[in-house]
Amino acid sequence: MLIDTHCHLDFPELSKDRAAVLARAKAAGVARMITICTEIEKFDAIRAIAESDDDIFCSVGTHPNHATDEREFSTDEIVALAVYEKCVAIGEAGLDYYYDRAPRDRAHRVFRAHIDAARQTGLPLVIHTRDADADMAAILTEETAKGPFKALLHCFSSSRDLAEAALKLGLYVSFSGIVTFKNSQELRDIAKDVPLERLLVETDAPFLAPTPHRGKTNEPAFVAETARVLAEVKGVSREELAAITTANAQRLFDKMPPLAA
Repeated sequence: MLIDTHCHLDFPELSKDRAAVLARAKAAGVARMITICTEIEKFDAIRAIAESDDDIFCSVGTHPNHATDEREFSTDEIVALAVYEKCVAIGEAGLDYYYDRAPRDRAHRVFRAHIDAARQTGLPLVIHTRDADADMAAILTEETAKGPFKALLHCFSSSRDLAEAALKLGLYVSFSGIVTFKNSQELRDIAKDVPLERLLVETDAPFLAPTPHRGKTNEPAFVAETARVLAEVKGVSREELAAITTANAQRLFDKMPPLAA
């Protein structure tokens, strides 16, 4: 049993045949999926997807690459939307200096609003970070000093330094199909050192399909391949890795009701 902690079921690659996508996920042992919001202005569509299936939950937030595509939502507005019973996280939000589509002062301001929303709601913050390790570590350290909040680094592909900084602050680290790629040995080495109790798995579907599905549209069923590689890296069985990451997801996203045995 696995939980795909990060997918985008509203994206057209998956929405055009969502029923089949969900059926394949359940056949692969994916018990739950969290469909992640990237634009708050589209939250109604995200909420409708969560309403469509008992095993789908959602988040609310503005992806850093959309920080200038929509207006800046206040912390209070984000908190109000997060009241929805199947909204179990804030985000994804963060910093992306690879595409660098938003002025950095605005990007930082939007990110901090999401951190404050996570702090106020007690929901975990889903963090996107790319080519912004130093600023991400600095902001997380500064904001944690203001008051604790739960968070995870999603689709981790950053440096060992950022992973270690995040772990010291109590964050979780989530790995996607990137960890299965042939040229990702450095990432596998980092994953090996992430404590099992802080480890999560995800697809980031429809992106980043794991080996042996590279080049295809990614989907929640493929999280099993990421879990398989992580089990090998951690030296545990697939069943143990699945049980641990599922327990971690339920502990972090604790607004979700417990899974039936």
